[in-house]
Amino acid sequence: MKSHSAIVVTGAAGFIASSTTELLLRQNKWVIGIDNLNDSYSLRLKRQRLAQLKTYGKKFNFFKADIQDLRSLRNIFKQVRPQAVIHLAARAGVRYSLENPFVYEATNVLGTLNILEMCKEYSVKKFVLASTSSLYAHEALPFREDAAVNTPISPYAATKKAAEALCYTYHYLHGIDMTVFRYFTVYGPAGRPDMSYFKFIQQIAGGKTVSIYGDGRQERDFTYVSDIARGTVLGLKNVGYRVINLGGGKRYRLLELIRLIEKYTGKKARLKFYPENKTDMRNTWADNSRARRLLGWQPQVSLEEGVRHTVEWHQQNQRWLESVSLG
Repeated sequence: MKSHSAIVVTGAAGFIASSTTELLLRQNKWVIGIDNLNDSYSLRLKRQRLAQLKTYGKKFNFFKADIQDLRSLRNIFKQVRPQAVIHLAARAGVRYSLENPFVYEATNVLGTLNILEMCKEYSVKKFVLASTSSLYAHEALPFREDAAVNTPISPYAATKKAAEALCYTYHYLHGIDMTVFRYFTVYGPAGRPDMSYFKFIQQIAGGKTVSIYGDGRQERDFTYVSDIARGTVLGLKNVGYRVINLGGGKRYRLLELIRLIEKYTGKKARLKFYPENKTDMRNTWADNSRARRLLGWQPQVSLEEGVRHTVEWHQQNQRWLESVSLG
């Protein structure tokens, strides 16, 4: 099985990782997927994504393994000896990181360190890291990659900052080419059930009350998952060490998102407002000029088109989605 042509994708059954993996497979790449298939959210969703990837046959090899388990990782890397790693496995989401910061530290910091050690040990020359726009908590809009980002306001953001720092260290010491992507509010079909847009679609379609934390005028730079996957694959280009924003470059109020969901579900939302959460950023907005310049990337899917595709997926899968926890 040894080959220097394989690309390892960690968290392969995840939302962004499964889309990225499928894009690589459509490009006729050989992909090694790693995922521990934990129960942080619906296993049915994860298994459904994984089943789609397995339709590509021998081009996709899957290992059920935890990135916190160095021995398991070593066994995989010894067999595969990949040319590149796209590291998308993570504990994501701001609010749950307040309840259980230890699992975020273990996955996002120790797990990243383990993967980097395997890259050093097996001479992997390219590493792509999924980071987050949550690092820009107190920075001026639009967010630029050269901002200081020294004041993370959640354990999630803090662990991602640590992962970025580890990547620079391994680039400096071992010459590994590093692309660090800061993703902006990724949405699309088969997303994570704890994400706001997933909840909004399910609640509005089901005639349930939608909880809004804040006044609904807070703004987000929504970015469709296929645009994120395309940018992530472009990140395999050699860049030295670069932090790159992947965001649509436009900002929309939360209430605008809800109006679009109303339009495509044909249902009127019932809204209930609560005080803002301390860890929620008021606004996000990406300066994506670096991604355009270095990678030739630009977003292609508008918010309206993306919401339409996402609502259609929810409608097609509504029967079993009703049993999925939105926690």
